[in-house]
Amino acid sequence: MRVSVIGGGVAGAASAIALRRATGAEVTVHEAYEDPAGQVGSFLSLAVNGLRGLDSLGCLAEVQAAGFPVALQRMWSSSGKLLGEVPRGRLASDSLHSTTLLRGRLVEVLRAEAVRAGARIETGRRVFPADLDADLVVAADGIWSATRSALDPAAPPVRYAGLYSVSGVSEGVHLTPGTYHFVFGRRGAFLCVPATDGTVWWSAQVPAPEPPDPAEVTQGLLAELYGKEELPLSLIRAATRVDRPMPMHRLADVPVWHDGRTVLIGDAAHPVGAGQGASMAIEDAVALARCVAQVPDVAGALAEYTRVRRPRVARMTRAAATNRDSKTPGTVQRRVNDLLMPLAFRHVYARSTSWLYR
Repeated sequence: MRVSVIGGGVAGAASAIALRRATGAEVTVHEAYEDPAGQVGSFLSLAVNGLRGLDSLGCLAEVQAAGFPVALQRMWSSSGKLLGEVPRGRLASDSLHSTTLLRGRLVEVLRAEAVRAGARIETGRRVFPADLDADLVVAADGIWSATRSALDPAAPPVRYAGLYSVSGVSEGVHLTPGTYHFVFGRRGAFLCVPATDGTVWWSAQVPAPEPPDPAEVTQGLLAELYGKEELPLSLIRAATRVDRPMPMHRLADVPVWHDGRTVLIGDAAHPVGAGQGASMAIEDAVALARCVAQVPDVAGALAEYTRVRRPRVARMTRAAATNRDSKTPGTVQRRVNDLLMPLAFRHVYARSTSWLYR
C-alpha cells in the first residue's frame, strides 16, 4: 500500500509511524515548509491518553526525555485563593505523569521516529490530494487545512474564538517543580509551569472581541491586564522572552472526514484545544493505523475510523468549549466560581474526566 501524508507536524508524523508499524505501507510525508522542526510554536502538554498512544508507537521514552513530567495542577482565583489541586492530565491512581515540552521538540522526535520506522519525509513543497499517486492520503494539514474544503466545499469556516494567547519565558521566579498553575484572572486566564532549567514557561489567554494587532500586545499591556494578579504579574515583569500574540480559533463540526481515499486527522478535522490537541492527534494516528490494518479495503477502513473517532472527539470538543468559556467569566461568575470550584475539584473532577484518561 502507498500512503501519502500531507503535513509533517504532530498528527502527520505520528500517523506515518503508526501506519508503517501497523501495516508496513510505503509512507511518504509531504511537508510544505523546508524545515518544520525546530522551535516552532510554544509549549504543550501531553496527557496520559496521548502518552499511551506514543507508547504504542514505540517512542514514549524519547518524548518524555525531550520534556519534563508534571504531576499536579493547581487552580487559583484572581484573588490568589487556591481553588483546587488535581492530577495533571491523568487520574490520581495513574503513575504515568503528564509531559510538558516545546511543540518543536515533539515534532523533531516524531519525525526522527518516522524515519527510523521507514517513512520518507519530503519538505519544501505544498501538495494536494489530486497531486498524489497513493492508495491512501492522510490530510494532517492543520486547522487551515486546504484538504478539508476540497473534500467538502460546504465545510464550516474557521472562526476566531474570542481569545488570543501570548506565551513567554521568565527567570528569577521560583515555583514548585512538577506543578502546573492555572489562574482565573479578572481579564484573562494565565497558565504557567516551571521548567527543568529554572525558567518558568507561561501563557496568557486574553478575551478580545477581535484578533489583536501584534504591535499593540506588549509586555506593558500584559502587565496592565494582569496587574491585580500577583503570580501572573510577577512572571510578566520577569519575562526574558515574550512571543507574538496568537489568535485562538474554533471550528464547528466537520461533516465530511473522508472520501474513501483521503482522510482528515488532527486539527484538520477537529481542533479541540483544552490541552488535548496533540494528544487527540496522536490518538487519531493510532486509531487510523489500526483500522487500516484490520479492514481489507481503504474506503471501509476510513468509514470505520470515522465511526470509532467521531463520538470521542465530539465529546472532547464540547469539553473544550466549556473550558474556553470558563476563561472569560464576568465579575458575578468569578465570585460563583470562587465558591463552587473548590467543591467541584474535590468531588466531581475525577468522575468528570475519567472517560478521557481511561
